[in-house]
Parts: sequence; structure tokens; C-alpha cells
Amino acid sequence: MSTPHVVVVMGVAGTGKTTIGPLLADALGVPYAEGDDFHPPANIAKMSAGTPLDDADRWPWLDAIGQWAHGRAGLGGVVSSSALKRVYRDRLRAEAPGAVFLHLTGDRSLIERRMADRKGHFMPTALLDSQFSTLQPLGEDEAGVAVDVSGTPEEITERAVAALRRLEN
Repeated sequence: MSTPHVVVVMGVAGTGKTTIGPLLADALGVPYAEGDDFHPPANIAKMSAGTPLDDADRWPWLDAIGQWAHGRAGLGGVVSSSALKRVYRDRLRAEAPGAVFLHLTGDRSLIERRMADRKGHFMPTALLDSQFSTLQPLGEDEAGVAVDVSGTPEEITERAVAALRRLEN
């Protein structure tokens, strides 16, 4: 990408945000920040117990991610965040107006299989339905692209880089 953007890698749990994010950052030559690291301990405890977060839980988390993205404006960066609802993305854009979104999409059964194979992650597969029911895909007026998560991480990253480059044209 010619001008370093801050890319928010979004999608439901299990789409590979934590895998694709660092690969994308490396391909773009910018730093990566893991969105889960911005959650306060209470959020992680709640999700670990199988309880979905509510909006009040998400606001401080989204603000922290947005502040990181704001600090990377003009420098570029990649950060992961589920950013499932438009209002969440609006909140991120309020802090970092130039952010673009990479929406990782995929078939529910593939995503559930990948979640079941993960080790040591706090998000149980039981919350996948709530993630899909909350998801509001990117609107036509939102800066971003959607990329399917089938294939290897390298293939997904290649598709993501190509799609993000097309945004510039």
C-alpha cells in the first residue's frame, strides 16, 4: 500500500484475525497489535465463562484499540478487533478516521471447526452463534474489504493484500 493505512482485521471469533493480522502486518511492513490484548481482565473472564460481552463491556476496549490506531495514523499498522457492529466500527473511526477494515468472512462450519482446534483461547465455540447474530457486514460506505478465510493463512493474506491495494485505486 502506498500510504500506510491502519487496517482493522475484523470478523467473528475463529476467522483467523490473530493469524492473519501479523502476516498482513509483515506483508505491509507495519506493526501489529493483538486486539484481545486491549480487553480488560473482566471482559476476558466474562467470555471465558461463556457469557457474551454487552456494549458497555466493549466501549473501553474499542476506545483503547481506537487510541492505538490513532497513534499509528500516517505510519500504518494492523490491529485485530471483532468490530461486529457498525456502531463499533463507527467508534473506532471516531478515534482513527483513516482506518480501513479487512472483514474476514467464512462458512460457519469451517469457522467452528477452526475454533474447536484452537488451544488455550478464552473464546468458547458456544459463543459463535452470538457472534454471527451480532455481525453486521461492512456497509458500502465503509472503507474496507471482505476476504474469504478458506485456504491457508498465506493464501488468505495474499488475497487480503490484493484487496486492500484495490482500495487505493
